[in-house]
Amino acid sequence: MEERTSPAAPTDMPPTSAGKPDPLLRPLQLGQLTLRNRIMSTSHETALDEGGHPLEAYQRYHEEKAKGGLALTMFGGSARISADTSWGGTQLDVSSDAIIPVFRAFSDRIHRHGAALMCQISHVGRRANATAGAWLPALGPSHSREDYNRSFAHEMDSHDIARIVRDFGHAARRAREGGLDGIETMTGGHLIGQFLSPMVNRRTDEFGGSLENRMRFLRMVYEEIRREVGSDYPVGIRYTIDEDHKDGLSFAEAVTVANRLEREGLVDFFNCIFGRFDTRLNLLVYNIPDMTAASAPWLRQVGTFKAETSLPVFHAAKIADVATARYAIDAGLVDMVGMTRAHMADPQIVNKLRSGRQDQIRPCVGASHCLYRPVHCIHNPATGRETWLPQVMGRSADAGRKAVVVGGGPAGVEAARVLAERGHYVVLLEAADRLGGQLVLAAKARLRRDLIGIVDWRVAELERLGVDVRLNVYAEALDVLADAPDLVLVATGGIPDFGSVGGSELCLSVFDALGNPAQVADDVLIYDATGRHPAPSAAAEIAATGRTVTFVARDTSIAPEMEHHSSITYRKALAGHDVRVLLEHELVSVSARDGRREVVLRHLLTGRERRETFAQVIVEHGTIPVSDLFDELRAFSANDGVTEIESLIGPAPLRGRRISGFELHRIGDAVSSRSVHAAMLDALRLAVQF
Repeated sequence: MEERTSPAAPTDMPPTSAGKPDPLLRPLQLGQLTLRNRIMSTSHETALDEGGHPLEAYQRYHEEKAKGGLALTMFGGSARISADTSWGGTQLDVSSDAIIPVFRAFSDRIHRHGAALMCQISHVGRRANATAGAWLPALGPSHSREDYNRSFAHEMDSHDIARIVRDFGHAARRAREGGLDGIETMTGGHLIGQFLSPMVNRRTDEFGGSLENRMRFLRMVYEEIRREVGSDYPVGIRYTIDEDHKDGLSFAEAVTVANRLEREGLVDFFNCIFGRFDTRLNLLVYNIPDMTAASAPWLRQVGTFKAETSLPVFHAAKIADVATARYAIDAGLVDMVGMTRAHMADPQIVNKLRSGRQDQIRPCVGASHCLYRPVHCIHNPATGRETWLPQVMGRSADAGRKAVVVGGGPAGVEAARVLAERGHYVVLLEAADRLGGQLVLAAKARLRRDLIGIVDWRVAELERLGVDVRLNVYAEALDVLADAPDLVLVATGGIPDFGSVGGSELCLSVFDALGNPAQVADDVLIYDATGRHPAPSAAAEIAATGRTVTFVARDTSIAPEMEHHSSITYRKALAGHDVRVLLEHELVSVSARDGRREVVLRHLLTGRERRETFAQVIVEHGTIPVSDLFDELRAFSANDGVTEIESLIGPAPLRGRRISGFELHRIGDAVSSRSVHAAMLDALRLAVQF
């Protein structure tokens, strides 16, 4: 393999606060490949593929990270080597030579920016979905069923084994011919790991029983890969170092297997993971920890493994901030640190480090919004939309306009930030005594406390950019007009909606409960009519204080509008606090009775009604837009407050100066009750046009 050295040299490294060169910016030698620093993005599913191939949108997403300065970006998220390894969609397909020219274009694009590119190839075994795609049966080392995807596995015979070993080799060859800098396979809950795990592998032939037998399939796969790509091509493994179960693969066994792979020259690096991934809960706990988990929870275990091998060790699991990443490298716990979700929040991490702008890195808050949807970061709406939204904001050709943003919630602070980055003079009017809006309330729930990072980062950015922030200003039309604006964005948010609940004046909102927890009674009913975060987060928070909580929801499950991680977190919290849960019920009415609240609940399927009493009722039914100011300003605006939908769904031309009047728009919950991400997307895609 021709040696390729990335352009960033050690002399580029700024000192840390201790005066030493930053260990994160030291290069790493991986065989004949020189990685320019110690920061990478690990392979993950993006849902940006087109027909199983990584085309323009997929490549642009990774290109932004390469432009941002990291050393290595991995992709694939378990790219499928065979037809019977599909979990139902959104995986890359590397099972034919049709992928080679796509790989070439992709690698050329990434190499232009000095970064390396690798792909994870895998067979998911019993994790495959047998009722999607080609409807092929799932297979595994033994007959078993995984809770995650629920398919029963066909026990592989010698022909299945030979076919899949061959498919691994062919996929690796395609990666090399496509110009990629290396590949890795995956153990974990995937087929190779299923053979290694005594919990799954119950075979009695030469592929089961002893560790020597259970590692046979792994060795056959890597021997075939080496035959196809040679000894000089970087080949690694995303490797489970301990299944953390008395009947699973132990740490000692994992070390024995690793030593064998190293001794035989079959792998060049270990990309370490810890624990099991056979259920959605285990995936959350071990592989993709959310904001409720400790920072870098498995770093100590990975460091212990590193002491057992001389090969480079990579690791990623909630290493979300530069300080933790720097410690991991400086303490010798890992050689390469994966900051995958952190790069969704800010692909410019390394560039900001190099230029001494560490305090400007947009933080990953661990909200898990990026999971099970097309890599959309909760507070970086450009991620996953790189074909039409910028990650680095350029100065507007029409810079210098006067913009007034009314409302300092998520939409308002993002709009003010973007407009200021574009070079405009921005005034931000906020009625409260601090910025953040509903996010300030949301972060009062302990399970969601890290959300405040979204606000804190923007407050610092607005100060850096010189935005004129005016707090405690309940803006009226004359206040806005007094600033003679060229542009007005109304982001006044919404007020709690109680829907059609009879007697709603007797109820509190989630805003009330989180904003003033002292007023919450000891026995409450929380009614969720949205399936979003507010109701279950409030229920968990109130129950954690020892109060008795009954949770009633219209939906068939708790938190159905969320990704699996948040849903699991809430269900676990409510169960842990013995919260009583009633699903598929609606709250019909609330009335006062002997100092308490009598409620009527109706089952949505049977129509049966039940009456119960509680000390207090808390209702979550979304918000009603606060539109008074917008309505007043429409008559003064040049566009009557009309926002052209076409400009919000794809690339839009720069808007020039208007001859007279100002342009008026509204964004976020001032339009409709939606999510934090939706509010910030509204702000970015509109403000970037000016």
